[in-house]
Amino acid sequence: MDDRLAAINLSPFQLRNMLKTVVIIIDEHFDILYVNDAALAMLETGLKQIHDRKFYEFFLDDGIERSTFEIALRHQEDFSETEVQLCFKDGRSVLTDITASCFEIDGQRMMLLEIKQIDKQKKITQETLQHAQQEAARELVRGLAHEIKNPLGGIRGAAQLLEKELTDPEQKEFTQMIVDQSDRLCSLVDRLLGPNSLPQRKWINIHQVIEKVRSVIHADTLHNIEIERDYDPSIPDLYVDPDMLQQALLNIARNSMQALKSDNTENARIKLKTRIERQSVIKGKRYGLSALISIIDNGPGIPKELKDTVFYPMVTTKQNGSGLGLSIAQNLTNHHDGKIDVVSYPGHTEFTLYLPIKKRHE
Repeated sequence: MDDRLAAINLSPFQLRNMLKTVVIIIDEHFDILYVNDAALAMLETGLKQIHDRKFYEFFLDDGIERSTFEIALRHQEDFSETEVQLCFKDGRSVLTDITASCFEIDGQRMMLLEIKQIDKQKKITQETLQHAQQEAARELVRGLAHEIKNPLGGIRGAAQLLEKELTDPEQKEFTQMIVDQSDRLCSLVDRLLGPNSLPQRKWINIHQVIEKVRSVIHADTLHNIEIERDYDPSIPDLYVDPDMLQQALLNIARNSMQALKSDNTENARIKLKTRIERQSVIKGKRYGLSALISIIDNGPGIPKELKDTVFYPMVTTKQNGSGLGLSIAQNLTNHHDGKIDVVSYPGHTEFTLYLPIKKRHE
């Protein structure tokens, strides 16, 4: 084994640039002194351009905490941070673990940064955990819903029988109120349970469904929002229920519209985007091809405290919201063996539906 390793004859420079971990060295003025190939790939720049820019110039103001690096450089203190969301000025965002090591050469303070992207690992772990939690929550809701609906039916029936015995119209008004409120609660419980019918699937061009969604949100004159389209025409027909899929996309799009309106976002914009992804993992199963449908807005982003529970029923930041829109959208997507992924930070929220592309003979 030692002889074979010696025969490889790789230089230290070659070995450093084969690393998948991003390595960057900066000085106390944030000037970049060294980068490896992984760093150039993450920053999406070239070696000639990198030395003309400072490290923080690649990121949004809230995409990196400059004070953390300044204090560490000043006091020559190493630090490590996990799950740091780096937000780039070009709109990209990556989840990373960062390790900073400070050192000094000829009186000049420097810092070596090791940045490891953990998006994929985090996403797989998070999806597995969220799927288990959502299934448990769904079962709990189903159980509670049935326990609520049974006595509601009795209350409604008793109110109707009582109404027949009453002769005073004013008293009948109260029994009618009981019936109306019972119906309202039954309707809410049905919405919590989600669709109880199987998908009526057919082969359809997915862009026909998206265009219907675009027409609906474009016709909403209460919101001055620009609608952009970025479609991949190579996506083949999908075997889906167009009505279910349209409802799922509408729920997400309306959520984006409400977020833009409540934040009074300047130059409010929603982008509808489609792409194909190879070798997608959806709920632990790998698919050769998947269609990706993204709804992207430039609103305030999802509050940090809601990011892990945004698809739970009754979770909302709106005063009069039911908190069921995203939960229903996810249920409808589940009927198609798909999933919904979300990436959100200030100025960018992106919901992406993953739908497996199946061949007609399947």
